[in-house]
Amino acid sequence: MARSGRLRSGAAAKLKRWRKGHSSDSNPETRQHRLAARSRFCSRPAEKSNLTVDAVKLHNELQSGSLRLQRAGDSAQWMEEGSAEEAATERSSGTFLSGLSDCSNVTFSKVQRFWESNSAAHKEICAVLAAVTEVIRSRGGKESETEYFAALMTTLEAVESPESLSAVAYLLNLVLKRVPSPVLIKKFSDASKAFMSIVSSQACSSSTSALRWVLSCLATLLRKQDLAAWSYPVTLQVYHGLLSFCVHTKPKVRKAAQHGVCSVLRGSEFMFGDAAPEHHPAAPSTAKFCVQEIEKAGGAKEATTTLHVLALLRDVLPCFPAAVVKTCCETLLRVMTLSHVLVTACAMQAFHSLFSAQASVACLPAELNAQIITALYDYVPSTSDLQPLLTWLSTMERAHINLGRLQKDLCWAHLPRLFSAAMNCFLSPHSQVVSAAAQTLETILSECIAPHMEDVGTVSASAPAPAAYLCKMFRSVEEGLTYRFHAAWDEVLRVLEVFFETCGKQCHPIMRKCLQSLCDLRLSPHFPYTAEVDQAVGAAVSTMGPEVLLEAVPLEINGKEETLDFPRSWLLPVLRDNVQGARLGFFTSYFLPLAAALKSRAVEFTQAGKSVEAKIYDTLQWQVWTLLPGFCTHPTDVLGAFKGLARTLGMAISERPDLRPTVCQALRTLIHKGCETDAERAEVGRFAKNFLPILFNVYSQPEEDGGTSAQRRSVLDTVRAYLTITDPQMVCGFLEKASAKLTSPESSEFARLSILDLVVAMAPYADEQSLDSLYRTIQPSLQSKERSMQKKAYRVLEEVCAAPHAPCQAFVHSHLQELQAVLLDSLKSAASPAKRPRLKCLFHIVKQLSAEHEPFVTALVPEVILCTKEVSVGARKNAFMLLVEMGHAFIRFGPTPEEAMQRFLLLIYVGLTGSVTMISCTVLALTRLFFEFKDHLEFSVVEQLLQNICLLLASRTRDVVKAALGFLKVTLLLVDTKLLAKHVQTMLEAVGNLSDDMRRHFRMKLRNLFIKFIRKFGFELVKGLLPAEYHKVLVNIRKAESRSHKRRALKKAAADMDEEEAPAPQPRGDSMEEILADSEDEEEEEEERHRVKEWRKQARQKGQAWLKEGEDDEPLNFLDPNVSQRVLATKPGPKRSRGVSHDFQMSEDGRLIIHEEEEELDDDEGKGADEEMADVLQDVGLRSKKSQKRRFREEPDDEEAEGGTSSQYRAGGSGIHRPLNKVPAFGAEYRSKKGKGDVKKKGQLDPYAYIPLNRAKLNRRKRAKMQGQFKGLMKGAQRGAKAGRRNRLKAQRS
Repeated sequence: MARSGRLRSGAAAKLKRWRKGHSSDSNPETRQHRLAARSRFCSRPAEKSNLTVDAVKLHNELQSGSLRLQRAGDSAQWMEEGSAEEAATERSSGTFLSGLSDCSNVTFSKVQRFWESNSAAHKEICAVLAAVTEVIRSRGGKESETEYFAALMTTLEAVESPESLSAVAYLLNLVLKRVPSPVLIKKFSDASKAFMSIVSSQACSSSTSALRWVLSCLATLLRKQDLAAWSYPVTLQVYHGLLSFCVHTKPKVRKAAQHGVCSVLRGSEFMFGDAAPEHHPAAPSTAKFCVQEIEKAGGAKEATTTLHVLALLRDVLPCFPAAVVKTCCETLLRVMTLSHVLVTACAMQAFHSLFSAQASVACLPAELNAQIITALYDYVPSTSDLQPLLTWLSTMERAHINLGRLQKDLCWAHLPRLFSAAMNCFLSPHSQVVSAAAQTLETILSECIAPHMEDVGTVSASAPAPAAYLCKMFRSVEEGLTYRFHAAWDEVLRVLEVFFETCGKQCHPIMRKCLQSLCDLRLSPHFPYTAEVDQAVGAAVSTMGPEVLLEAVPLEINGKEETLDFPRSWLLPVLRDNVQGARLGFFTSYFLPLAAALKSRAVEFTQAGKSVEAKIYDTLQWQVWTLLPGFCTHPTDVLGAFKGLARTLGMAISERPDLRPTVCQALRTLIHKGCETDAERAEVGRFAKNFLPILFNVYSQPEEDGGTSAQRRSVLDTVRAYLTITDPQMVCGFLEKASAKLTSPESSEFARLSILDLVVAMAPYADEQSLDSLYRTIQPSLQSKERSMQKKAYRVLEEVCAAPHAPCQAFVHSHLQELQAVLLDSLKSAASPAKRPRLKCLFHIVKQLSAEHEPFVTALVPEVILCTKEVSVGARKNAFMLLVEMGHAFIRFGPTPEEAMQRFLLLIYVGLTGSVTMISCTVLALTRLFFEFKDHLEFSVVEQLLQNICLLLASRTRDVVKAALGFLKVTLLLVDTKLLAKHVQTMLEAVGNLSDDMRRHFRMKLRNLFIKFIRKFGFELVKGLLPAEYHKVLVNIRKAESRSHKRRALKKAAADMDEEEAPAPQPRGDSMEEILADSEDEEEEEEERHRVKEWRKQARQKGQAWLKEGEDDEPLNFLDPNVSQRVLATKPGPKRSRGVSHDFQMSEDGRLIIHEEEEELDDDEGKGADEEMADVLQDVGLRSKKSQKRRFREEPDDEEAEGGTSSQYRAGGSGIHRPLNKVPAFGAEYRSKKGKGDVKKKGQLDPYAYIPLNRAKLNRRKRAKMQGQFKGLMKGAQRGAKAGRRNRLKAQRS
């Protein structure tokens, strides 16, 4: 073995060394071929060349795949334009592909769309299409489908080579689907004869391409025939010829024939008319063929033919008549007795497709469906046989659902046996089988049982059918709670939950024992499925009601307990979350006394000084009260029970602050979800005179007595809800009393503010006279110096203006002039907190104005513009809403929308001459108006606006520049590229002339703006129009865009790859990939043989079956009727634990790599149109704080750097921006602030470096390496010491 680093002897002489400085030269010195090409480059060829400009253009189009159809008019125009060209150009325009490139028939667009120039088969197809097109044109044809059909049929009889035959057959397959049916009916005899002759000649050929497409043509031809044609023997003879290829050895031929047979039986045109027969005339002969082929194959070991026929039956079985279906099903059942695993699986799939097709009674009667179900019980696989059992469960599920569709009573009679068999599957060692069995039972309950439960009365144990069937089914599922099924208890509980939801209302007498078992099971120690039990019991509560549950499982809490165990207290949260549709009287009779007893016991313990016990009982009574909102959800006895509960609720609101939120929630729930009829609303509204004064008093109390702010909001919400069902006259009376208290000098400020809140709630429900009186009362408060009073006065006015009730609208119309005057007079005294309701009030008033009120709208413009930069988010939002509404008002004023908007914008332009704040607010207003009314603005107005905004970019104020940049962003988004092109230079020059301070401050906004410019106008144009100091940023943007594009392309490719790896339905023979796959006969045959060999190998492996021996040394009885369950497709043996597939990437060291969803989003490129619009709205101040925070979490803001890929915020910087949770690096306290390395700190230990201990370094062979590390370490320390000494000497000399 030669030593490393040395060449073999004599090799050095063969190497050519580079000269110094020429190591990067890569071209060889000998370039004979290049020199020969160069010598011919400038010389003219001896004869006229075929290489012309058009030929090169056509070649480039073909190579790039951009070849498209040209219309006849375009072709003629192109010929006219090129008539003055040279003869060579004219000659090249008539190439062999001219008929393809300008073919006007869309039938052949697929040939051009799937173009691949390196396929010989495709080239032949294109050549044939081009030739046929030229022939049709030379004879003055219109290139219709009929003409192509005739020409291609003539060509089919003339061609000889297999390649041309395949090409013509493929084109015929395309065009036949679009040929009119009368043509194919008339030419059926000639066409079928031609096709059958080719089929007979190609049947034994090594190439399958032509045979495939001819079979497809035959199927299309047969599908187009009318019903009368099928009475002729020749039609059936042609169809039988097609049918015989369904068991062909070549897969592509076989699939083409099977697809053709399915299309004929299912898709023949006469099957969709009004006089369509129940089944196709060829269906009986097809079924006879399938049965004969299966019987002919018999029990052969290689069941290839049987599998092929079963694959055909899976698709066509639902098309057969009932008598034939019965024969086929009997054959399928006989085949399944062979215990061939693949045959059994395919037969089961055929049954599954038959039931899933939901065939008519003429195909599958209910009796036959039931007979098949009974027969399939003889073929139940073993519980340890995974895949066959899953298939059997799925088939039985579809069978029973189809039977329930046909005849409900017969289906219910068969369901108990299915439930019993499915429960046996819960004992399977495979979790997939358990889940599938549970899913099957749930589906049966929801689709077969639930729709008919209304027709079933109360089910008891002694009830006759069909109630008896439900008893048997429930007993089977209930048996799953025994210990034998403990490994599958979670799935059993899930099935019980669905059973309770479906049948609990009618079947509760037979379910009480099960409820007791569930509750006892939950109390067992270390029970792992408490959540599942809670869900199941909750489902029972929602359907049966709490009374049934508590009769079966008493709560065992009465306030007199000797111990504090309360084993059934877990029922209270379950009841709270699931009670609905119950009797309100049951809460009054059962739970109210219980709550009172628990409260009195808690008081006793409190007086005795036992705080823990008191707290427990107090919590229990509170949990009992939390059941009340559930009882108020769709109660069944509101009319009779509420009057007995109302007094208790009123006392709880006034005297029990701890229960106040719960009772208020219950009242709101009762009003919104419990009062469904007018009588119920009137009954609850009758007690408004009792509840509203109590609620008013509680809300008017200070927070110490009236509870926390959250409780006060709950009380106010309850007042609003109760007012919706209160008599208007009563509301007017309350409003009059509230107005009197407002003007009373004895009322405190808190009381007046609380009363104003109540007035805001009552105002929309008052009559016009009361509103007039209220308006006179609050009018002085509109100019009050107390900000809170002023704000709430505006809130009253806002509610009155916004209310849809007739009295409020009548009041606004009658006081419109007065309201305008008052609002204009109060402008100067309007406080900042009152801006939001004031603007909303103006918004509702402007909505109702007509043309004569234009001066009022004009007077509002300055206020609205300035309010676009208010501190309050709500005020800003309302300002923009009012601004848009004013624009709509001007459009209403007329005369045309364009003139109206121009008149409105002239009012806005005045703000550009004001202060700096006014200018920035005006730009924001213009941005919003441009965004909303772009369709009503002439482009000349937009150009003028754009020029003015570009001038404002020269401002020295950041707010003005920020608003101007936002306008440019909106312009880039909304204006068409062609219209904006002539203003690009103006915009970019204005941006480029920004001062250094502005450019630095708005660097991220400018970056985003440049990205949009580059995407719209290209990199080179933007770079040429911007100064040199921006070029570095532009180059960085281009790199980031390129990276992002590549990243998206890789993600898309990965997604496409995942889709390709997923099992997809097999193509039917129309895709161009199949054409290209047949390009070379020899390669195709070799691949075919290889695939068949591999398939047989896999089939042998899959087709292997195992015989399960008898258990406990019991001999296997082959005469047992259930012996078929002993034949397994899965090898029996100890169950192996399989690794969990988690779909996460894994690093080299075995750690999981989990990407959060936010990390997968691109910064700016991943935004869709909606997010772009959201950005624009944020720029004009329309994004709320909540949405801004959400966006802040989801993606980086404009002010953040876009270079990072993570979208989560990370603190950075200093001061208030410093990261609070940053852990300092080890040894950071010794790091030098001026230079590299560590420094000594006075009063602290010396900094040090250490080398971790490693056992492997004790090896003697690695000693030299270790010494080298230490030497390097010491040399580094010595160099540092020398440098420090040198610097100290320099410092001393200086």
